Amino acid sequence: MELQDLIYTKEDHIATVTLNRPERLNAFSGAMTAGLIRAMQDAKDDNDIRIIVITGAGRGFCSGLDLAAQAEAQSSGAGRAGGGGGGYRVGGTRLSSLMLSIDKPIIASVNGPAVGWGFELALLCDIRIASSNAVMGDMHVKRGLVPDNGGHWLLPRLIGWAKASEIMFLGERMDAAEAERIGLVNKAVPHEELESVTKDWATRMANNAPLAVQTAKRQMRLGLSSDYESNLEFSIFAQGRLFQTEDFREGVRSFTEKREPTFQGK
Repeated sequence: MELQDLIYTKEDHIATVTLNRPERLNAFSGAMTAGLIRAMQDAKDDNDIRIIVITGAGRGFCSGLDLAAQAEAQSSGAGRAGGGGGGYRVGGTRLSSLMLSIDKPIIASVNGPAVGWGFELALLCDIRIASSNAVMGDMHVKRGLVPDNGGHWLLPRLIGWAKASEIMFLGERMDAAEAERIGLVNKAVPHEELESVTKDWATRMANNAPLAVQTAKRQMRLGLSSDYESNLEFSIFAQGRLFQTEDFREGVRSFTEKREPTFQGK
């Protein structure tokens, strides 16, 4: 799949999406937005893909909205790219809603600055692994704006109200070590180890039973907005379905035969 401002690859059940505007620290363009929506939808629909990784080319993960392009669009009378006041909201809410609907685990491999919408993009992922070169933060209040792609909803759920308030209201950046300390990233690693650690985590997840992994993610996501009894009812229903899968039978066989399982996602 050829996509402007993105590199999209698939290998060993892992889809990797690389934001590819290194000269702009991967600031979002309209083309990048459209491409990311296409890539995420493709990874969601491809039954061979079990894990999705998002990272950035060059020195940055994503520096947010391309403000220079936004200013140019406004001066030309185009307003927000895409028409209807929605395009430079990174496809409106289409991308964030799509990402939150995907049952496959999504890993943010944060190789450099992740600020503004780049910060929100990292929050939309399930797991964040950060390079020692990464800096993260939401700086909307320093631009007279607020997050509009889910950051305000996700951040308190990830690190609690008080820390989320500190990040949102101060509008300051933090390094990878601080992000790990407060639980915002799962692991901070030396920059030269980021790719290998991300690959290791993605591969180990991909080697697990994909239907079970995807159901576990859905289970947790539903738990954010349902009561315990409702979530437990879903869990019992889901477990009954999983008992009928070939992956469950393979899991039992591999255990009794004392070998690593080979799951097919069936």
